[in-house]
Amino acid sequence: MGVGRRLAAAVVLTAGAVLVSGCGLGAQQAGPAALAGAPAPGRAATPAVTIHVTPVGLVRAAEPFVAPHGTLKFGAKGVAVKELQGRLRELGYMPGKIDSKYGGTTQSAVWAFQKVQGLTPTSTINSRTWRALEAPRAPQVLVPSGKPDRVEVNLTKQVAVLYRAGQVKLITHISSGSGIPYCETATWQGKTQRFCGDARTPTGDFKTTWRRSGWHKSYLGQLYNPIFFNGGIALHGALSVPLAPASHGCVRLPMHVAQVLPSLLGTGVPVHVRGKFQR
Repeated sequence: MGVGRRLAAAVVLTAGAVLVSGCGLGAQQAGPAALAGAPAPGRAATPAVTIHVTPVGLVRAAEPFVAPHGTLKFGAKGVAVKELQGRLRELGYMPGKIDSKYGGTTQSAVWAFQKVQGLTPTSTINSRTWRALEAPRAPQVLVPSGKPDRVEVNLTKQVAVLYRAGQVKLITHISSGSGIPYCETATWQGKTQRFCGDARTPTGDFKTTWRRSGWHKSYLGQLYNPIFFNGGIALHGALSVPLAPASHGCVRLPMHVAQVLPSLLGTGVPVHVRGKFQR
């Protein structure tokens, strides 16, 4: 299946299906053959608009935003959807193409926005979400003394934030490790092996290391454009990025976010992982 068709499938799967995502923890890491070399970053794309944060933690947009009235649901089309997409992009979220169609890419951006605003994530855009779009809060800064270029992964809210030159560049919905122990048998490096782990995304301070372009086969499944930062733990695209943590330990990203992230995130960039998801 080509990347285009996989992205189309992701529009449906992101809504809540759970698929196996390949990443591992602890001693069970990719072998030497997988670690050899680092390919060029993935395809470049237009980066998200920079967010300017005021002292009180609000986002100062270039122009005031007056939200449309009414309710939007997944699958909606029209001018109101276009305004929603434009506002999300302006604030640093990634709704995908501004096409007036409320699909999976827009939904993942809505989820990220709602979580940052302290709202229960839902595909429905109601008055509370519209009001938040008019006066949005910036994402919580997890490492105030962090480097100007860094990634902060908030496991509690299930969002990740990319900072460039000290400014928010990208905010995205994620799905981290499920925390459910697993044991799976897979053929890896020509041998049938059994891999076990606790499916936990470790907290701490790390740095981006090696990466792969396109689909990369791990001993636990497929990873799209993975950027590793802690042994076998990576930021990577997945066809399923549900609201609850669901991976083996990696940080899953919506496919359209994983497409552009390699062009925005270099090697040796700090990755700070904080928090704990409460089910």
